[in-house]
Amino acid sequence: MEQDKKKKKVAFNIIKNDPTDGHGGYGVGALSLENISPVFIDVNEGEAFVDIGAMHARSTVEKGIKFLPNKEDVPNGKPFWLVWVTIDRKAEGPYYAGVTACEMTVDREIRRGYKSLPEHVNKMDKSLKRHIMVDHMDVPSKGVLMNFLKNHNADMWNNSGAELKTGLLES
Repeated sequence: MEQDKKKKKVAFNIIKNDPTDGHGGYGVGALSLENISPVFIDVNEGEAFVDIGAMHARSTVEKGIKFLPNKEDVPNGKPFWLVWVTIDRKAEGPYYAGVTACEMTVDREIRRGYKSLPEHVNKMDKSLKRHIMVDHMDVPSKGVLMNFLKNHNADMWNNSGAELKTGLLES
């Protein structure tokens, strides 16, 4: 009897495949999180890596850090880019359809960091909607991201649009 009174946990549903499935009812217009990946760029190290934990702000970069909304409050923060990469398919094959970058800094010593949660959510949404937003990234980080995407899958890079390629090549 006591177990029945326990609160039901709220679960987040990730809708897979085609959310409409032809019925036109519940789920119409919902975006699938199935084809998006969070890629971190460690600016100082010049490295890129995928950390799926970022989908729920639980990546290795974010764990144990209290994030503050003002960059000035974390003056010694190590810079990172969190890049939302969405993959889609066209006649030629899969390609990088949406790529958007968000700034983040982390100071492990004081366990504080800077990120704008609304920006992260909006950029994830923009990536899901097939936008390319990399112009604000620093030039070395653009090169790291470009090499990472090429090395991850050269065919997907070759199938990707000119906007992504020129956006990452521009200085």
